[in-house]
Amino acid sequence: MIIFEKIGLAFLRVFEQTGLWFRMLWRTMSWSVQPPFEVGEWLRQMVRVGVDSVPVVFLTTMFTGMVMALQMYNGFHRVHAENFVGSAVALAMLRELSPVLVGLMVTGRVGSSMAAEIGTMRVTEQIDALKALATDPVQYLFVPRVISGIVMLPLLVILGNALGIGGGYLVAVKLLGANPVIYEQNTYQFVDLNDLWSGVIKAAVFGLILTLTGCVRGYYTLGGAEGVGRSTTQAVVSASLTILLTDFFLTKLLF
Repeated sequence: MIIFEKIGLAFLRVFEQTGLWFRMLWRTMSWSVQPPFEVGEWLRQMVRVGVDSVPVVFLTTMFTGMVMALQMYNGFHRVHAENFVGSAVALAMLRELSPVLVGLMVTGRVGSSMAAEIGTMRVTEQIDALKALATDPVQYLFVPRVISGIVMLPLLVILGNALGIGGGYLVAVKLLGANPVIYEQNTYQFVDLNDLWSGVIKAAVFGLILTLTGCVRGYYTLGGAEGVGRSTTQAVVSASLTILLTDFFLTKLLF
């Protein structure tokens, strides 16, 4: 009976956290269209989420494209289909790998810092001070961060697409000796705008998930410094798992 009780409590916690997440999503959406609009803070968060994440995205997506080209070329060579390596790399990066990898990497870099920042504000009573000054914490803290995630993640994914495809080209053509003209033609032969837009849509959704999850986890932090660390870990784990789960349903919907 104790086991069933623990399972039931676990499900209740999941439902409770899901309800809190959607409640804060509604509040964030409501405040995002109401003045005052903190444009300066929006831009600062965009730099934090987007520009500062470029080195991580550069390394992750480029080396992923290089590894994919290396593995696929050796595999496709066995069936004399190495000319289609460019198409496989491009489709994989556009549809799946670039959005998911960028989402997970930005979650680890930005989502955790948002949870830690807002969690520290919670345990040091700075959020209570905002309320005392008639400033809604959701409008002041959540809206700029969520908007920055929705806007900057698609741009990072587009950059990741180019870097991944370019990395695959370097490995296949310069290292393995593939024909550059045929490789370039086949790279774009089976790719259409739907492949690009599907990745961009995924990126926007992932940006919403990782930023809002980090903010919510930080906002409901309890237990002082230890609680901040716990909220930071929970933010990264929750956002990463949610991104992977959402990716399946978005892929089913978009394709």
